Amino acid sequence: MQFKKFIPFLFVAFTALGFAQEGVLSPLSKISLLTIGPGDEVYSKYGHSGFRIQDPSIGVDRIYDYGGFDFDAPFFIWKFARGKLDYNMSGYKFKSFFNAYQQENRWVREQTLNLTQDQRNELFAFLQNNYRKENRNYRYDFLFDNCATKIPEVLKNGLGDQLKFNFDHLENQYTFRQLIHQNLDENDWQTFGIDLALGSIIDKKATPWEHQFLPLYVSEQFANTTVNGQDFVSSDELLITAKPIQNKGLFILKPLFWLILLLLAVVVLTYLDHKKNKRTRWLDFSLFLITGLAGLLIFFLWFLTDHTFTKDNFNLLWAFPINLILAFILLKSKTPANWVMKILWVLIAFIAIAVILWLLKIQIFSPLLVFILVALTIRYLYLIHFFKQIKSPTI
Repeated sequence: MQFKKFIPFLFVAFTALGFAQEGVLSPLSKISLLTIGPGDEVYSKYGHSGFRIQDPSIGVDRIYDYGGFDFDAPFFIWKFARGKLDYNMSGYKFKSFFNAYQQENRWVREQTLNLTQDQRNELFAFLQNNYRKENRNYRYDFLFDNCATKIPEVLKNGLGDQLKFNFDHLENQYTFRQLIHQNLDENDWQTFGIDLALGSIIDKKATPWEHQFLPLYVSEQFANTTVNGQDFVSSDELLITAKPIQNKGLFILKPLFWLILLLLAVVVLTYLDHKKNKRTRWLDFSLFLITGLAGLLIFFLWFLTDHTFTKDNFNLLWAFPINLILAFILLKSKTPANWVMKILWVLIAFIAIAVILWLLKIQIFSPLLVFILVALTIRYLYLIHFFKQIKSPTI
């Protein structure tokens, strides 16, 4: 994908976008990498990357990035869930870009790239051609093909061996999960949901190149890259400085509060059940229903989607889909069949296996999961004891 082969498309692209009067980029032009800091929404937690093309002599100041998607696309949610959603390349004026991120209070870093005029025109031609309607879409992958990974990919393919990436600045080589967590609050529902949905595949160490699935690492990498033996970044400037915001949220709204409450409820109700030799059916129904539904979601993401990062998810060991069936059996039946007790022993064994996988770092689970695993183990053991006592009463 060398830039040069896209030069013939340059004027075609100009005409299609209404830029015929702009011509080619002049010696006054420059191309820079823009890196945007994290936002409040889930999809903006990891920031953003894009190219800025400037040329005052022909009145060009535009942004090109690979982070566009259409909320109004048919079956948007279904396609997103199954990993079949296409993202697209976007192009817009810098002023609109600047105003939007200033209003969102997100920092913006600009790194001007050390490119010759020919290289700038080749890159501009490539971006213009890539922006054409028939070329702009691509199949999004959170880890391996996103708005950040496209930036070094485009430049590496265009500049070839002229571009040398130096990875010595990476003091630590992180796993994908560690990289994902860097922009998240551990005690947050979003983080808990991510750790529930993503599998053990993200617990392998990312290569230095793969660190660039996050915009911040693209920015840092470019500061440690050379082109033809010279620094690839000729100037580095912070265009927007984000204002600090103190918004930690109420503890009562955090998952830690509710999971502690869940564990306490299970311990107290199980103790009372033991004292009265009874079983609180609504508690068992709730526990099995919720873990069963979670298991169905994990099963769907693992086996029925194209996502690479939801595979091999051993959360399925404690969030077991068959729990959904057990929920209704335990709700209706006072003395369930013998196979239910056997399944309960299997569920306890699965929890033990999950803990072993965690200790061996085959999959790193959310630390908040401890409360759920302890609560489930306590209740499973009590149910086994209770059903055994009912079936073999003491005379």
